[in-house]
Amino acid sequence: MADDALIVFTPSGRRGRFEKGTTVLQAARSLGVDVDSVCGGRGLCGRCQVTVSEGEFAKHGITSRSDHVTGWNEVEERYKTEGKRAFKAGRRLSCQMRIVDNAVIDVPADSQVHKQLVRKRAEVRDIVMDPAVRLHYVEVDQPDMHNPSGDLERVQQALREQWGLDKLEDCDLRTLQHLQQALRQGNWKVTVAVHRGRRITAIWPGFRDRAYGVAVDIGSTTIAAHLCDLQSGEVLASNGIMNPQIRFGEDLMSRVSYAMMNPGGAQEMTAAVRQALNDLMAETAAEAGITPEEILNATFVGNPIMHHLLLGIDPTELGGAPFALATNSGITLWAAELDLKIHQDARIYILPCIAGHVGADTAGVALSETPHLSEDIVLIVDVGTNAEILLGNKHRVLAASSPTGPAFEGAQISSGQRAANGAIERVRIDPETLEPRFKVIGCDLWSNEEGFRKQTRKIGVTGICGSGIIEALAEMYMAGIIATDGTIDGAMAARSERVRQDGRTWTYLLNAGEPEITVTQNDVRAIQLAKAALYAGARLLMDHLEIDQVDRVVLAGAFGSHIDVKYAMILGLIPDCNLDKVSSAGNAAGTGARIALLNQASRDEIERVVHGIEKVETAVEPRFQAHFVEAMGIPHTTAPYPRLRSAVPLPAPKKATATDAEGQERSRRRRRREHAPTQE
Repeated sequence: MADDALIVFTPSGRRGRFEKGTTVLQAARSLGVDVDSVCGGRGLCGRCQVTVSEGEFAKHGITSRSDHVTGWNEVEERYKTEGKRAFKAGRRLSCQMRIVDNAVIDVPADSQVHKQLVRKRAEVRDIVMDPAVRLHYVEVDQPDMHNPSGDLERVQQALREQWGLDKLEDCDLRTLQHLQQALRQGNWKVTVAVHRGRRITAIWPGFRDRAYGVAVDIGSTTIAAHLCDLQSGEVLASNGIMNPQIRFGEDLMSRVSYAMMNPGGAQEMTAAVRQALNDLMAETAAEAGITPEEILNATFVGNPIMHHLLLGIDPTELGGAPFALATNSGITLWAAELDLKIHQDARIYILPCIAGHVGADTAGVALSETPHLSEDIVLIVDVGTNAEILLGNKHRVLAASSPTGPAFEGAQISSGQRAANGAIERVRIDPETLEPRFKVIGCDLWSNEEGFRKQTRKIGVTGICGSGIIEALAEMYMAGIIATDGTIDGAMAARSERVRQDGRTWTYLLNAGEPEITVTQNDVRAIQLAKAALYAGARLLMDHLEIDQVDRVVLAGAFGSHIDVKYAMILGLIPDCNLDKVSSAGNAAGTGARIALLNQASRDEIERVVHGIEKVETAVEPRFQAHFVEAMGIPHTTAPYPRLRSAVPLPAPKKATATDAEGQERSRRRRRREHAPTQE
């Protein structure tokens, strides 16, 4: 009608005419404008903040002023003095102000339902906030003897009328058992949690505006959790613990063997990981100042064996070809089904597995790094006890796994330890003197800098973690201490006392203090075996794509995020690539779990994506072994690595000239005897 006011919403550009007196929130909803609200327009949650634009807007043909809406009322006045909830300058509640005349209304990003949670890494897409569990505040009609209806049905009716939830299916029994009490305690005003717009999973008396979820990455060695606010997407607390299943075996196959050889072994490992998850969630919730019972949604990723053990499925079938999964689909469960001590009707979503030994953790990496959307060919390596590898672009994506073992995480290394205070994480070796300097976690100084000993007095120098051993070996290679085949060259003992004999082999003394930290020949071999398996898996995928080089390399995983990419390539962990095209993605699997937690549409997306990923089984590929053998060299036995050589002055290939320490000592004694003066 002619007397109606023209309202334009920015940044969406949606516009329409509305009867004067209509609330701005009502106008926004009728146009499908994205404005957040938990309380349904009652002024309780403070989420529907907007700004009335001032000035002439020729593009829209209107003049907009602050007095083209009603003034502040008592509800809004409260927000002027409510500390954290106080409005930013110029903000108003769209549910409280009514239309008086034409206006341009701006909806800030933090007032949008599907707001973007900007991630720190620019190369990865932002997370669009659309959690699977949402809170809805409703006012429910009281019982009426003349219009008989159950309390649940009237709650559902309120959700349909006040929130447009017309696809409600049912209510969880445990929630139904508390529903009547909540309604009466709240004087028929309640907050309802709804999972994916269909199922009521929780109900509280009165108004509640906070819902929490947790994203969990169950790794073979460590378990990491991120507790998030499901309204804002903010990570409120993050924590990690060692996976207690390590006591049943350090690598995946040893855990499968434990399940096969010990009746009830799988159940033991399931119980161990579930207890660890409960401990981790309780600790993380306490850090965020909430109780575990307030966690309404959780997402999980993990390799297939971790996936099966979490679900209580015996992983024996994954111990040999054809490596059959019990299921590779995404799964939605109640928390109680996994014995998790969070909200009794919390929903758990476990991302799909891809195949055999490429699991939900790789699906999380794919969701985070989106190789299926890439224009160029990207190699993504999730470095861990079992390395998962993705290769491809928007036309085709391949996947494989390589059994690297726990060496990258400090296990099987003589002075190895997990990344913790006191662990050596950075190493440099002077190529002339062969003297080392290093950094430890918990101290910013190098070991040769003044004040290092004082700063590390409490934490000490306790061992060497994965990133430290990688740098140590690469620096030893660059300094000539290690030959191309990985042998520690005993001839270097003539230049430095740090190169020491150790039985029939040699070692390098990295730290002469207490404790002594050395790099042994067995340490070098352990890393060679791990890196050769990783490289061979990547090279095998390149064979299947019929390519000789990749455009980009992304190192993922907790370990991958701490590796200096230059040293990773010097050792030959990954195929040759321009160094500026090699990056770290952090815990991409955990990020994928967080995306799935905060954006329900991504769950449907990853279900589609994994069905298009082609699995290459390294265990039955004859070329894998050939690639593995050649990859034992540093950086490689035959691959020339021209891009690396253009950036780093690699030493010329060499063979160790003194490899048998005992033999060298015998030769020295013999030479001394031969040249000793004879007694007259």
